[in-house]
Amino acid sequence: MTLRRLAWTAAAALALAGAFALYARPDFVVMVADQLWACF
Repeated sequence: MTLRRLAWTAAAALALAGAFALYARPDFVVMVADQLWACF
């Protein structure tokens, strides 16, 4: 595995872990949904 592929894999794993940590908090999900709905 090349160093570039390892870096992309690590970045993707970090992004997924961050998204999971945010979505584990229901109040955050509601806030984001309200902000998205306000755009329409």
